[in-house]
Amino acid sequence: MRLDELWKRQEGPTLSFEVFPARTPRGAAKLERALDRLCDARPDFFAVTSGAGGSTREGSLALTRALLSDRGQQVLAYFNGYGQAPEEVAATVDAYAALGVESMLLVRGDAPRDLDNFEPHPDAFAHASDLLAFAAARPGAPCLGGACYPEGHKEAPSLERDLEFVKLKQDQGASFFIANYFYDNAHYHRFTELAARAGVTAPIVPGVMPIFSVKMMENLAALCGAQIPDRVRQGIADLPDDKGALGRFGVQYALDQCRDLLASGAPGLHFYTMDKSKAMVGVVKGLRAEGLA
Repeated sequence: MRLDELWKRQEGPTLSFEVFPARTPRGAAKLERALDRLCDARPDFFAVTSGAGGSTREGSLALTRALLSDRGQQVLAYFNGYGQAPEEVAATVDAYAALGVESMLLVRGDAPRDLDNFEPHPDAFAHASDLLAFAAARPGAPCLGGACYPEGHKEAPSLERDLEFVKLKQDQGASFFIANYFYDNAHYHRFTELAARAGVTAPIVPGVMPIFSVKMMENLAALCGAQIPDRVRQGIADLPDDKGALGRFGVQYALDQCRDLLASGAPGLHFYTMDKSKAMVGVVKGLRAEGLA
């Protein structure tokens, strides 16, 4: 089912998990175990990411095929178009369509950090809005979505300017948006309010990422521009010297975020799993125990 149709028909909020293809045999084994548990949590769909510059194209297609065919899951293909020629973009869109994928999330993305001497194609799309317009114009185009950043994209001069591009993405074909994760829900609430004023009518699904480790939290926040509130840092500082304390704190903090987001009318919850399952399953179990999901 196309995701734009899903949100029209769905009586309650959607739940989705974002995963990425493993790069090593050990990682593949861990991912399979995580998928077992994530599928048991009965998400509405999985999002399968692709690496910058097409670096994981075959792995992303293989993981998508496995989720669709072997596990019977709905899949949103997350495509990073940085530096790729229009012909490569067209070929990837067609490849996902051949697998039965009906929805794609298109992002410009960043330059690949793990490909030496990568040279962007001279005709590569400079902006996600251009990528969306190109894909939307193709015969039999899938349902298309875009990314958004409640704290503002790190390259945007202001949140208001960033919202102009969100509206442009909608105009160019995006029928839904998946938001970057955040630790302060006030950013999402403000963003959706301003987006509505700017004419954005497409669903904006908040991204949620439980805290897995302090190092990962710091590194990812620096990479994507997410702020770490003082209450998060203080909460971590106050934890007992207990191996599982940080994990429990991360689940509880994410659960509190999800309660508030759903109470405010969020159309769904999109979990950035980092190919892990324990925290996500804990949050979903907590929500379902309270009748919230």
